[in-house]
Amino acid sequence: MLGGNDTANKSSATSETPAAANESTPTTDAPKSTEAPKTTDKSNGAAKMNQAVRDGKFEFVVTGVESGLASVGDNPYLTEKAQGAFTVVTVSVKNIDKKSQGFTPSSQKLIDNSDRTHESDAMAAIALGGAEIPIWDKINPGNKVTVKLVFDIPKGAVPTTLELHDSMFSSGVKVALK
Repeated sequence: MLGGNDTANKSSATSETPAAANESTPTTDAPKSTEAPKTTDKSNGAAKMNQAVRDGKFEFVVTGVESGLASVGDNPYLTEKAQGAFTVVTVSVKNIDKKSQGFTPSSQKLIDNSDRTHESDAMAAIALGGAEIPIWDKINPGNKVTVKLVFDIPKGAVPTTLELHDSMFSSGVKVALK
């Protein structure tokens, strides 16, 4: 008899679920429309420079941007010339987990004013120097490193957003470069 009552309760719950879903649809549409203006501004809901943001096991702070560089590196044997113009973005990366985590500059993306996505240039980062992790390294728990990400973007393009990732598989977090 208890099994029969459970089945009756399940069928009545099932018949109520579509009605509940239909009733909740209008209420969930309203908050979505009130949240939309926040993500339609020029920064697309991105955090600001010098503001800590997190993705996965890392906390990032974008601390500087330098654009329009024709080349990087002061060693004549390691100087890299840009196809367009280099943009160098300085970022502090802190491991907020309890285990070491690998950081890869190549997982970080720069978006320009024409909504084009650019990958970092590892050879230019090596030539530039001054970064604690030019290609890949592990960051131990609680440690923070400074990284200089170098992007080769078209001349005249304006870097607008940096997309930072814990790994190549993470969803990432965006920071406006203003």
